[in-house]
Amino acid sequence: MSAIHSTAILHPGAKIGPDCEIGPYCVVGEHVELGPRCRLHSHVVIDGHTRLGEANELYPFAAIGLKTQDLKWKGGVARTEIGSDNTFREHVTVHSATADGDATVIGSHNNFLSYAHVAHDCRLGDRIIMSNVGTLAGHVVVEDYAIVGGLAAVHQFCRIGRMSIIGGCSKVVQDVPPYMMADGNPATTRTVNKVGMERNGVSEEAQSAMRQAFKILFREGLTIGNALTQIEADISPLPEIQHLIQFVRASERGIGK
Repeated sequence: MSAIHSTAILHPGAKIGPDCEIGPYCVVGEHVELGPRCRLHSHVVIDGHTRLGEANELYPFAAIGLKTQDLKWKGGVARTEIGSDNTFREHVTVHSATADGDATVIGSHNNFLSYAHVAHDCRLGDRIIMSNVGTLAGHVVVEDYAIVGGLAAVHQFCRIGRMSIIGGCSKVVQDVPPYMMADGNPATTRTVNKVGMERNGVSEEAQSAMRQAFKILFREGLTIGNALTQIEADISPLPEIQHLIQFVRASERGIGK
């Protein structure tokens, strides 16, 4: 049985999993699915075609799955898909996709601090931290274990690489490579994310290789293509290095140098 406060408003069509807690003045829309053990503290709004997995925790005034703010919206079924064990603190907003059939997607074990914003069509992985007032514009991709600093803003269609970190108040207008630290306005890649790699169990061999790759890519004045060729020639093809190469090679907006 789920515990639902008497002041909460749930549409009869909403699907509520077992052992959910829905607090005072929450609103849950018709096409919402909540997995088991989700907890909505109070004044939470979840609407649209939105599905949450297990054990998500939402704090007061979080608004999840509402209509995109994109003026290109023409109607249809746009979705919001969220995994399990995520935390959405006070006033976090996550909007649905813009086009019919598309989705805003968030993985699992992520932590969204107060006033963080995830716009339409973003795709987020797992174990991401978005600090207070961190803002993602539409179509942003954020890979696993990334950290977005407080008051940082990320431009549309940018990609934030695995295990990277963005400094507070940064303006990100190009891709942030994996395993790197970006900061500034506009943000540039400053160094490797040493602390992040250590905390997440990256081997010392891979950390050393990443420091070498950083110097080739950002300090030797090479073109991106030549730098990647040199990295492939000089550095062992460890998984972390391969991911960095593939990420940079696939960049459409370029990387912040």
